[in-house]
Amino acid sequence: HNPPVLVLDEPTAGVDIELRQQLWSNLRELNARGTTILLTTHYLEEAERLCDQVAIIDHGRVVACDTTEALLRRVDIKELAVTVDRDLDAVPAALDRFDVRLDGTRRLVFRYRPSRIRANELLGAVAEAGLGILDLRTVESDLEDVFLEVTRGTEGGAAA
Repeated sequence: HNPPVLVLDEPTAGVDIELRQQLWSNLRELNARGTTILLTTHYLEEAERLCDQVAIIDHGRVVACDTTEALLRRVDIKELAVTVDRDLDAVPAALDRFDVRLDGTRRLVFRYRPSRIRANELLGAVAEAGLGILDLRTVESDLEDVFLEVTRGTEGGAAA
């Protein structure tokens, strides 16, 4: 059948990975054909992948409701992991002006606000410190970060 609205409460709770992927695919197809899907879930990765609009509920109150993209922009934090060409014992002093930590012996992990610092500034500082760059990886904010930000200072919280 072709319902105009489909309401699902925790549809993937307790299912294996293959079944979850199949369900996600089916939901995308239904939505593409015009079905509005109301999904309640505690799996924020699921909400981020499937939902155009997300409401975050804390203690029975909607504390955030917007497009997924707009909610993700609310958290102005990003990580850049830079693998360098030699072993390090500590973060080079030339990088002290940044929020950076050494992860292992060759990976520098920068935590920064993209609205204030551009990635090329970080990469330039690595080069100025005399280090070669072998690899890069970025980690974007996700709905879990948004959830923690909007429910900070309260106990509990649920995502819908």
